[in-house]
Amino acid sequence: MLLVVLVLLAFAAADKEAEAAEALPPQAIPGCTDHCGNLTIPYPFGIELGCYMTETFSVTCNTSTEPPIATWRDSSIAIYNIYLPAGEMQITQYVAYDCYNSLGDNDYDQPLLAVPPFTVSHTRNKFIAVGCDTSAAFRGYRADEQRLMTGCMSICDNLNSLEQSCSGVGCCQTDIPSGLENYTLTLESYYNHTYILDFNPCSYAFIVEEGKFTYSPNTSFHTLNNTEELPIILNWEIGEGTCDEAEQRDDYACKANSKCVKRTISDELSGYYCQCQSGYQGNPYLPDGCQDIDECKVSNPCTNGLCENSPGSYSCLCDKGYRSNGMNNQSCIQEIPNDKNQTKTTLLLIVSLSVTGGFLVLFVGISWICCRIRKTKFKKLKEKYFKENGGLLLLQQLANHGGSVETTKIFTTEELENATNNYHESGVLGEGGYGTVYKGVLKDNKVVAIKKSKGGTSTQSEQFVNEVIVLSQINHRNVVKLLGCCLETAHIHKRRSSLSFELRMKIAVETAGALAYLHSSTSMPIIHRDVKAANILLDDNYTAKVSDFGASRLVPLGQTEIQTLVLGTFGYLDPEYLQSNQLTEKSDVYSFGVVLVELLTSKVALSNDRCLTSIFVSCMDEDCLKEILDDAIVNEGNIETAVSVANLAKRCLRLKGEERPTMKEVAMELEGMAIMAKHPWGKNAKFCPEENEYLLGSPTSDSYDMDARGGDHNSSGLTIGTTTGYDSMQIQMLMPHGNGR
Repeated sequence: MLLVVLVLLAFAAADKEAEAAEALPPQAIPGCTDHCGNLTIPYPFGIELGCYMTETFSVTCNTSTEPPIATWRDSSIAIYNIYLPAGEMQITQYVAYDCYNSLGDNDYDQPLLAVPPFTVSHTRNKFIAVGCDTSAAFRGYRADEQRLMTGCMSICDNLNSLEQSCSGVGCCQTDIPSGLENYTLTLESYYNHTYILDFNPCSYAFIVEEGKFTYSPNTSFHTLNNTEELPIILNWEIGEGTCDEAEQRDDYACKANSKCVKRTISDELSGYYCQCQSGYQGNPYLPDGCQDIDECKVSNPCTNGLCENSPGSYSCLCDKGYRSNGMNNQSCIQEIPNDKNQTKTTLLLIVSLSVTGGFLVLFVGISWICCRIRKTKFKKLKEKYFKENGGLLLLQQLANHGGSVETTKIFTTEELENATNNYHESGVLGEGGYGTVYKGVLKDNKVVAIKKSKGGTSTQSEQFVNEVIVLSQINHRNVVKLLGCCLETAHIHKRRSSLSFELRMKIAVETAGALAYLHSSTSMPIIHRDVKAANILLDDNYTAKVSDFGASRLVPLGQTEIQTLVLGTFGYLDPEYLQSNQLTEKSDVYSFGVVLVELLTSKVALSNDRCLTSIFVSCMDEDCLKEILDDAIVNEGNIETAVSVANLAKRCLRLKGEERPTMKEVAMELEGMAIMAKHPWGKNAKFCPEENEYLLGSPTSDSYDMDARGGDHNSSGLTIGTTTGYDSMQIQMLMPHGNGR
């Protein structure tokens, strides 16, 4: 008997599947092939001539394989799914790889994807790189010929250091821009995998459909070694322009019972595709493609009632004792038993009056109580923010320094709101990764810069306290001065090569002097840890102000190096620090060497897939320095001094920290060069090279090889302010605006 029941149920299920198949609206034009192997080919796509809307949607079915494979037009791009309601297509794309052997030889592949009519979905895909010595990037173009580029870095020393998530150690990932029509994947290695060949000789990079690749430190390296392709999602549009524009044209593609959906391709371009309206299913591009769904046959949505279908919807005729819920008559709820109407009305009136009177008394009482507790609550809220924003940690650190730290004024919320006109947008000076900087005027008419945090975590609070402690110990004309902070609330490259060589030397000398002061003249030596052009502020007189001490470290007396996590900005990072995690004063020297090269060339640290330091050192070794120098320097006739500065920069960029000069030595040499540049002999000193060598010192010029390439930058030259890179301040900080901008 049980067997008979199971057989009957199986037949019933088969009948329902057959009914559903018969009810499914057609997907292709009548008479056209609608399948290629296991893939359904819905119109506007088609295989035969006359079966697709335009050449853009032409599909070739390769029947020489088993099963047959569909490709876009006559290309090698295989199609595995076409998602009609979303305007999407699933294809596969090759994985880029870069592998090395023990001799340093490499085998690599950098695949190119080009699908001009379609775009790579920025919402359905991710860019991922896997490897322990990996710098990955992809470059692409939009339909408006705009060039786009992004990437990420993945570094690790051994298997034990790998993390379970794709967060930069062994694996990194990032979003991709919208509107990409083609792209190229590239991979670079800093050390040719020489120190990790035993477990990771290869780097991999790919764009993949989100959810189709899961990183695992135990299996991903091996899996990718045997993986050639991964799926990605493409977007396609049926036409150009917005829906309002498309609906006015004769070639409007959305047929009856369908709607237009706009897709933004880029800032300037948009397109549209079609979907069946709610309550309909099928193909919105065919005249009768979107057909009504009979909800009453698919299932019985009307519990305790009879279902009646209607075009695009349904309604419920409720059983006795039930009534409609009032929402399009699409469900039934039980009725309240019908007692004596008069009694019910009287009870309702009594209850209503009682409730009204009670609420009136409560309102008066609560209003009086609220007035009493509002001030207490507001006070406690300020105390809460004070604790969350690191106030207790700040007080503890100040106490631990035993009076060696100058007391920092703590401002109130009201004082800063008054100073910035309630943070009015007209006073915005710039914006960093963690906050916005406003121009403010205090009660004593002192003009200051106020940085307002976007929000804080415990780590951000610690970085804030660290910056307050460090700045409180510094009193130098070329370092920004901290006036105070508030805890109660929830750059050299924008100015292109317009600076004269004399001003560049002034900036270099003052910056070097400030760093030398941090290293050797404070009560406890300070390593800045993030020296870069964006952290050197200039005032109206072009006086340099070293800023952003959130990543800085105090060095205990008698200690020369600190074991710590790598922090800083790519392009400026000391390679020795990057590899060993040993932070020393020479790490700042390397970063300052990059700044010197930027001042000489008016170029940014990372540009066009190459590291500026790599280009500079190559030019120095090949005796072609003039080719990279800013033309303005050459035209001013300061080439001899520029060569001396370049030799000093090259010494600062030596791979081994012990071979670099100290910041004090750098500052002294730069001061001598600046004096010579102003001297009447300075612009034409060929007649007395020995005296020049004596005044400027005789730096050595040993070279080294370095391959540290990175991402693209949109700007070059000189920047005022902190607009890119690492932004250390998360809470509100006040610095004298008149002395630094």
